[in-house]
Amino acid sequence: MTDTVLQVDGLHVAYRGSDGVVPVVQGVSFTLGREKLAVVGESGSGKTTVGRALLRLLPRHAQVNARTLRFDGVDLLAASDAQMSRLRGSRLSMVMQDPKYSLNPVMSVGEQIGEAVLRSTTLGRAACRERVEQLLARVQIREPARVAGQYPHQLSGGMGQRVMLAMMLAQNPQVLIADEPTSALDVSVRREVLNLLDELVAEQGLSLLFITHDLHLVSRFCDRVLVMYAGRVVESLAAGELTQAQHPYTQALLSAVPSLKHRRATLPMLQRDPAWSRP
Repeated sequence: MTDTVLQVDGLHVAYRGSDGVVPVVQGVSFTLGREKLAVVGESGSGKTTVGRALLRLLPRHAQVNARTLRFDGVDLLAASDAQMSRLRGSRLSMVMQDPKYSLNPVMSVGEQIGEAVLRSTTLGRAACRERVEQLLARVQIREPARVAGQYPHQLSGGMGQRVMLAMMLAQNPQVLIADEPTSALDVSVRREVLNLLDELVAEQGLSLLFITHDLHLVSRFCDRVLVMYAGRVVESLAAGELTQAQHPYTQALLSAVPSLKHRRATLPMLQRDPAWSRP
């Protein structure tokens, strides 16, 4: 890993509710360079919350603090709302997990991607439309001109995810946080999207924070892995060494993945240890 662009040290996120303060992320620390860093764990482990905290997209009642939360020299905790608005999209982007809740239902796909394009360029209308179609084609959407005129409800889940990816790539960000970006894609399209992300990391120096449940995908696609449990990072290792993981939680996740080569009558259940959630 070289050229660290993101430093996270001791990140804590909590929500205040009727029963008091509930911690959801507890002391997460990592760095991100020009690489593909995976964050894995069960639903509710805090993966997405970490990504949203980096862009300051959590609800106002969320309590966020850290010893260090820095992107390319910018203190993300101390940055003003205006600074964060300039950073989001143009330098620091996130592809949300469910496009149904991220795309504007009353604007066409082309209009929404066009807004992202025009935030960083001064293209005319025709040139902007051409750029939108190029971005849609780049994420393996056939007939990009037709799709650009459609509305989100007319798209499948996989199409919606590719549209979100095209929108995030419109401004050539330095860091892309991808939250389950291939979960609704079929195998062939997923391969093409992963190849595109690989190309962006290799050729344009993109830093990728890849949030996923797919451990097999992580071992083949990413460089490093952070394993989260109950808001904490319990293990950090090279992706190629995932099968040699030492923490019992990581081992349990791997053993629960079905195998086409070794058939089992039942998959093992995860036996949790309260010690895993303690520092």
